[in-house]
Amino acid sequence: MDPMNIAELKKHSAPFARTNTKASIRQLTNTLLPFLLLWIAAYASLSISYWLTIPITIVAAAFLIRTFIIFHDCCHQSFFKSRRANDWLGNITGILTHFPYEQWKNAHNIHHATSGNLDKRGVGDMWVMTVDEYVASSPRMKLAYRLYRNPLVFLVLGPLLVFLVTYRKNRPGAKRKEKLNTYLTNVAIVVLYVLLGELLGWKNVILVQVPILWVAGTMGIWLFYVQHQFEDSYFENDDEWSYVKAAVEGSSYYKLPRLLQWITGNIGYHHVHHLNPKVPNYNLEKTHLAIPPLQQAVTITFRTSLQSLRFRLWDEEAKTFIGFRELRDYRKKQAAAKTELGRTG
Repeated sequence: MDPMNIAELKKHSAPFARTNTKASIRQLTNTLLPFLLLWIAAYASLSISYWLTIPITIVAAAFLIRTFIIFHDCCHQSFFKSRRANDWLGNITGILTHFPYEQWKNAHNIHHATSGNLDKRGVGDMWVMTVDEYVASSPRMKLAYRLYRNPLVFLVLGPLLVFLVTYRKNRPGAKRKEKLNTYLTNVAIVVLYVLLGELLGWKNVILVQVPILWVAGTMGIWLFYVQHQFEDSYFENDDEWSYVKAAVEGSSYYKLPRLLQWITGNIGYHHVHHLNPKVPNYNLEKTHLAIPPLQQAVTITFRTSLQSLRFRLWDEEAKTFIGFRELRDYRKKQAAAKTELGRTG
């Protein structure tokens, strides 16, 4: 992609960074209302068969993902024109999705400001090590990293850790407003569960809510993972890092079937979102289609995205992700080359 064109992309996306109150209210209605009705239907189905409840909770989880996208837009102040309206709705949807609004907003904004920057990793992103960093790490650190990058861990246990541990406590360096918001969100979640438990029965609430949270959490982690972890992504050190290149080259266009695109609030157009976070989710596709250079972004489908499950380390020399198997082959070649050099020397 021509660097001269890249510099102009954010400017061209500006007209799409306008909220439409009617569109926002329509999306709020066709998201929260179905979620509520599906939750009630799942509860009602418990008296019939849990095999009927499970598929209903899976569909409800999809609408919880869509609720999270609204929460996400509120964090960027892009869902409503009013900051106060975004903050209020962000806190409410944060309780529903179990994410403290201020903490997630601040961490996610850091993620946007540092995505793909090798010197500023660690806040709001997934743990990525370079080949050299991994090779130089202690056995304990290598084990921790291998566990973290294992799909069974981050997709199966990941949602439980996110909901029960990560976002239930404050992050290091959090300011008073953020800390207070995390505490209040936790209290609100506890109150919500107590009310539901007393009204509907604790066992019933657990049977409905746990699969919803787990499926939604798995879907959310997968979306976040795959949109930055593709083979020829973008990572540079701070002195060579570019915000726009990180957005367009380091975020993928995840081309999903229409229904899944709708459920996920167009977040598959992740390159557009990183280019200009002020673009509401319902304008992401319009922006992509209106600006031809954006259509050159790396495009992945569900089938091709599965390849990212084997990506573990960033190779700074080759500018690509590699797996642990490729690392072993690479180190064997290095060892063989050293042996051969010693013989000839």
